[in-house]
Parts: sequence; C-alpha cells; structure tokens
Amino acid sequence: MQPGGKQDSAQFGRETAADGAFVRQPNRFTGRVTRDSRSAPGEGPDEDGHWPVEAGRYRLVVSLACPWAHRSIIDRELLGLQEAISLAVVDPIRDEKGWRFTLDEGGKDPVLGIGFLSEAYLATDPEFAGRVTVPALVDTITGKVVSNDYPQLSLDLSTEWVDHHAAGAPDLYPQALRAELDPLMADIFTDVNNGVYKAGFATGQEAYEAAYDALFARLDVLEERLADRRYLMGEAITEADVRLFTTLVRFDAVYHNHFKCNRQKLTEFINLWAYARDLYQTHGFGDTVDFDHIKRHYYLTHPKINPTGVVPKGPDPLRWLTPHARG
Repeated sequence: MQPGGKQDSAQFGRETAADGAFVRQPNRFTGRVTRDSRSAPGEGPDEDGHWPVEAGRYRLVVSLACPWAHRSIIDRELLGLQEAISLAVVDPIRDEKGWRFTLDEGGKDPVLGIGFLSEAYLATDPEFAGRVTVPALVDTITGKVVSNDYPQLSLDLSTEWVDHHAAGAPDLYPQALRAELDPLMADIFTDVNNGVYKAGFATGQEAYEAAYDALFARLDVLEERLADRRYLMGEAITEADVRLFTTLVRFDAVYHNHFKCNRQKLTEFINLWAYARDLYQTHGFGDTVDFDHIKRHYYLTHPKINPTGVVPKGPDPLRWLTPHARG
C-alpha cells in the first residue's frame, strides 16, 4: 500500500509520544531552489541540494484544505509567481493511497502524469514510508520532489525567486526585520499553527490541556500585539501574517470544535477577528480560501475524531466580508 490514507492512523501513532502528545514528523525532502545553485538549467541539484531557479520547471502541489500548503499558495499570489511556478490541487479527501489528483481529468495531474502525490514521493525515495504531505514542490523534468519543507519553501518564494516577482510585489521577509520576525514566527508555529494539531491529535488529557493552554496564551499575546498595529510587524504584511492567517481562517470552521480548541471562537477576539477579516479582504488571502475543501478534509479524513462523517454546515463565510475598520 502507498504511504498515506488508511496508514494515517498508524502513522499518527508513530507521531505520538508516550504521554499522548502529538509530535509532528520531520520534513523528508529539504532541497531548495536557489539563485546561487551551481547547477545549470535543466540539471538536478548541486552538491548542497540546491536546484536552479527556472520559470516553468517546478510544480507546486497543494491541498486547498491544508494550512501548511495555504502559506505557499498565498505567497505565490502576493509575489506574482503564477506564471513562474505552476499549481496542482489535490482532492481534499485522502483515500487509502493518500493525496489524489481526482480533480483533474482522468484522475491524473496533467503535467506530472501521476494519480497520487505518493508516486512522486516514491520516485524520489523508494523507501519512503511516512506520511505524504503538502505542499510539495516537484521537478517536472524528473518527477521528483524537491521539497516538502513548508517553512523554508515559503521563505524561498520570497527570497530566491525575486527575479520573477511581479512589479510592486511586497517584501514578505525583509532583512531588517528578520531578527524579530524569526522568533515571532517560531512562537506562532509552536503554539498556534502546530498548537491546534497538538490539541486535536493529543491522546492524553495532560498533553491536550498543555497544548490548549499554550494556544490560547499565545492568541492572547497576539490579540494585545494587534491592538496598536495593523499587521504583526506594523503597517506592512509580512510572512508572519501569512502564517498566522492560515490558522485563523480555519479556526471557527474546524479547530474550535473538531480539535477541541474551544475556550473561545476567533469571532470573540476583538483585534484578531478584525485583523483576520482585514487580511481576508486583501488580494491573495480570501480569494485563496476554500471553506468547502477545508471542512470536507478535516471532518471526513479523521474518523477517530469525527466518526459520523457529518460535515458542519456553518459558519457563514459571508461574515468574513463584514467591515473591519483597520485600513
């Protein structure tokens, strides 16, 4: 059997510590596409694992449901990389073989010619037996995965693809702010982005409560931070906003109920809710959100958490379009 799908229960078991805490698997493929790659166009990675920047060569495989993949989708839109890096969207529901290309004619990606993302994983590492994840940047020449290292991938879109950015594209990872940005994003990852998963996938009460408490403590800090600034770093959108948004936009629809993160809803935070709506109404954010994919993925992919398979009808997405008074 291919990695993923029905193996997920066993795989998540391998990602569970003795105390029931969820411990996310490391990213298997950590190649990078960089401007300083010593490989010529059309060649594979150099000795440092760096692939050459080439418009049209790489395909970004994503799920519209996945917050980790959503980061790179937003970055691609904000930076104007749509022509440089093509996009492949998988079915939001994993079956026994994992992420599928059922949204494409014939059930195969028209560029990669595969029906399951796991095929690219196994083409890269025939011994791979972990959980197949998105986003995955795939080389269309070899059919191999360059990277599924989602944090580095999003940063590289900002810093290594600059020659292909649209005119006026934002600097999402400004050099002058990195000393503050990096620890901020690390805290957001640990307590919020991954924190909802640590709460939702915990199999022990103490592990769940520790994740729950850390999540809402961090949200309280961010709520206060956003009281006197439009975005996390001031008046300009940065990668930190992208990373926080992908969790916030899923919070009330999924994490509050499905992952038991229920101290309060996003809509009950004054600043975070207005901030999230501000971003949602910005090009590249709300127009990349698909609540149908999001809800069907979570509520139909985790049968131990939602054994009935019933997908909630709400919340009403139109509330995201209400005035935010932050601009």
